[in-house]
Amino acid sequence: MRALAVAIARGEARVSLGSKARAALGHLLELSGHPALLSITSLAEHLGVNPSTLTRLSHALGYPGFPAFQRVLLSSSMNAPGIFYARQAEGALVAGNSLRGAVTRLCRENQANIDRFVDHFDEAGFAEAVTMIMAAPRVAVHGIRQFHALASFLAYGLRMIRADVVMLDGNNLGIAEGLATLGPQDVLISASCTPYSATVIEVANAAREAGIATVAITDLASSPLVPSSRAAVLVGHQSSFISNSIGAFMVAAECLINACAAHRPEETRAALQARARMIRRLGIEV
Repeated sequence: MRALAVAIARGEARVSLGSKARAALGHLLELSGHPALLSITSLAEHLGVNPSTLTRLSHALGYPGFPAFQRVLLSSSMNAPGIFYARQAEGALVAGNSLRGAVTRLCRENQANIDRFVDHFDEAGFAEAVTMIMAAPRVAVHGIRQFHALASFLAYGLRMIRADVVMLDGNNLGIAEGLATLGPQDVLISASCTPYSATVIEVANAAREAGIATVAITDLASSPLVPSSRAAVLVGHQSSFISNSIGAFMVAAECLINACAAHRPEETRAALQARARMIRRLGIEV
């Protein structure tokens, strides 16, 4: 279902959906096992749409009506991942407003997000991202605000195993100047989640227009970064953190770096050995 939602967003599927239906589909795929799925009214209210939107969505996806689509969403194959951690977090709330309870809740929520990432893992899309990154002559990573930290971590990790990886930001040559140095053989990694950064979306769209392949690291199949991407890594971030939680995104970045390292083991080994020699030479670590 997620693969279909991604294909719809890229215009690669026979199914065509309006913007509201696409957004509803992207969000409801993250609600597997949620009580809101028990009725079309509660689900529509939860998603902020009309029940008629869900009925039209069901028909567009090939179901005779919402009840048939609902059965798929409630089937055993769509059970909520991370349910253990979600219950643990709820238990922490019931226990009161203690410091331990608050810490436990946030940690369990992050565990649940990681669990969702594993259970909904799109191996084909992830493999495509790895192949693109390792085949490109140059890789640029773009993320702003909180996702600047993720972009920086990705650039650092990828530079450990391959050359020509840069951050795309205004602190260097500038975003426009940096994007202009990339060509059709290169790759841009764009990272953002709800609420999406307009600059990151615009840069990803500009890259696509210039023929530059893009890997999107985002949250939903309906994310505005998906249409411009050739590969998408989808990561959940539902939590009680005061802003967007990027804990699961950082774990996904670690997975991506490791997978890129394993893609070319001999070259990775040589790169890490050269790095270790230079660290020793400069006395960086004690």
